[in-house]
Amino acid sequence: MLLPAFLTLLLVALQPALLLYTRAVMESAACETARVAAQWEGGEEGADACRAFAERRLAAVPDLGVFHAGGPLSWDIEINRGSGEVSVRIAGAVEPLPVLGAFAAPFGERDAQGNIRLEVEAAYACRPTWVEGGYDDWVAMWG
Repeated sequence: MLLPAFLTLLLVALQPALLLYTRAVMESAACETARVAAQWEGGEEGADACRAFAERRLAAVPDLGVFHAGGPLSWDIEINRGSGEVSVRIAGAVEPLPVLGAFAAPFGERDAQGNIRLEVEAAYACRPTWVEGGYDDWVAMWG
């Protein structure tokens, strides 16, 4: 009697575990990409390089629908560089497990195909607020 109860509990915990793994990899990739993009001085080629950097980090998510639907090139990666701040938003979809996908509703909204949409965002300041002056001031001070 304990074995079926244990197996049922294990199955119920499986969907949230898969979603949390995918979300953790996405958050890590977004944070690392934001840190790289904050230091990048290039134009559009810099954004492409940062996007490729994020895709390499997202390759840690297995190419299975229960982890990420659509394959490795279906990630929605948006890199915005504003005045003094950079933000990275990564979105993707996960196919819910049959029957057990009903327990995955709190993790994200559903899209038209019934997949669960996961989205994370990370932002970093390109220049910390405690740094005063500009490059010329620093050269004059230490030169």
